[in-house]
Amino acid sequence: MKVWFNKTFSSVQNALRLIRQGDKEQAYTLVASSPNPHALVRLAADEFHQEPSGLAGEAYAEWCADFCSRHKIGIFVPGKEAALLADAEDTFAGFGTRILSSAPRAMLNLLHDKGRFYATVECPQAPAPAWQACASLAEFDAAYDRLREAHDQLCIKPSVSVYGIGFRRIREDRSAYDIYADGHDYQIDLPSLRIMLAQRETFPTLLVMEFLSGHEFSVDCVADRGVLRCAVARRKPLRAGHGQIIDPREDIQAACAAIIRQFSLNGYANIQFREGVSGLRTLEVNPRMSGGIAMACLAGPNLPFLGVAGFDSGYATLQIPVAVPGLRVGEVTQAVELV
Repeated sequence: MKVWFNKTFSSVQNALRLIRQGDKEQAYTLVASSPNPHALVRLAADEFHQEPSGLAGEAYAEWCADFCSRHKIGIFVPGKEAALLADAEDTFAGFGTRILSSAPRAMLNLLHDKGRFYATVECPQAPAPAWQACASLAEFDAAYDRLREAHDQLCIKPSVSVYGIGFRRIREDRSAYDIYADGHDYQIDLPSLRIMLAQRETFPTLLVMEFLSGHEFSVDCVADRGVLRCAVARRKPLRAGHGQIIDPREDIQAACAAIIRQFSLNGYANIQFREGVSGLRTLEVNPRMSGGIAMACLAGPNLPFLGVAGFDSGYATLQIPVAVPGLRVGEVTQAVELV
């Protein structure tokens, strides 16, 4: 059976390698595509195809449908335009392709908007952080004053963003020059932030939040229509360069199960948590494989393979190993020649 991964994050090459390792019966032919003819994923795929440049929206979805029909794709794992393609299952089923989507389009859009997600999530083990939305300087000032009464430090981030773009820890104790001279990423002093926000009468929604200073947890999950099948949590040390620790905490496992159940997630999901002075808090749900999923798999479960095989034929016959706790994991880069 052909399994296709269209244009997506660069870490997909690790997922393809892991699927091949788990596919002892060689049941799957791994197909990848990208507009970039030199994409690294071509080194990991059984078949690589160059996508047309410039397509988006419905035009791209139509190209995907034609691609699946022509290449007899059995399972399609969408990256680009994942939300749009999630609601096209019936169309693709007409020519024998099943779409492995994490959720319907409306749910994916909700998860992508962190403000809407925080207002919706119900997770007693790890509730949302204290937060308030703002879209003007006046609204920011009001949100900052209200939250500052209960929290020593605050931060700000866009409601809709990826890769941590726009996140800043707000400093009252450091000047703009100090932050610049010390090379502190993801920090901004309060006066500079207000000057920046004042440059726009209104701006896309930002979230003022309590700053969580404790450990961050990145949990790679495989789900089956709202049921958690496997979750491997990586605890990130507070100091960089020390790797990450496999940490199967029961409260984090329970939180992942609750979130996956509430949002009826399917296939792959990465859920992020962080500890604060009041305990564990839910940061976000990424309805896809994370960039660090290969590190999680070193603990035992082959999550990319489980997601494809479980979606293909069910989880009843799959053996899912228990993650080895306490394992310290990391990643190294390797130089390769591009063809």
